[in-house]
Amino acid sequence: MHVQEWLETIPAVAVYVLVGVVIGLESLGIPLPGEIVLVSSALLASQHGDINPYVLGACAVAGAIIGDSIGYAIGRKGGRPLLAWLGKKFPKHFSEANIALAERSFQKWGMWAVFFGRFIALLRIFAGPLAGVLQMPYWKFLIANVFGGILWAGGTTAVIYSVGIVAEAWLKRFSWLGLVLAVLIGVASMLIVKNRAKKAAERVETAEPEPVAVAD
Repeated sequence: MHVQEWLETIPAVAVYVLVGVVIGLESLGIPLPGEIVLVSSALLASQHGDINPYVLGACAVAGAIIGDSIGYAIGRKGGRPLLAWLGKKFPKHFSEANIALAERSFQKWGMWAVFFGRFIALLRIFAGPLAGVLQMPYWKFLIANVFGGILWAGGTTAVIYSVGIVAEAWLKRFSWLGLVLAVLIGVASMLIVKNRAKKAAERVETAEPEPVAVAD
């Protein structure tokens, strides 16, 4: 069953809780499909009046900020052994190569890695725990975490909800031709974003890490 179809079968309150919990656990460092759940829920809110987009966005933001903060605390206490343990539990996501890439990003960009990491699946999982492991000052982490969480979770909810409202009205007028065009535009946009993200990751991976510690 598709995520959105499943969400339609549960009450609005359960959708709010689910979004907050899934995004919180993902931000904490557990690889879960937080973005998929958020996008599906926002799209569902645009089609059903029972789900309030403002409450949905607030739950997503709260989950993102709280989850990242808990991940930071765990990473600061667990240190490097925590990353090794995560590598055994989730080898696909916490491989040595992925950890090295994320660490180079933190060494190069510092708190900006936490902020922009919200929009990159890999860094979204790593941001909290790795910032703690690298002993990033909490006030820096908190600022980047709060603003990044608001922009990513709140912004994603607002954009998807607005697009869903417009698309529903537009597709009613243009029937299947509109649907085909919308799908083509969506696929083209996805490929462009993925290509740019891949190039950015390659540039970071090939760049030599700067000996800049994340310190106070």
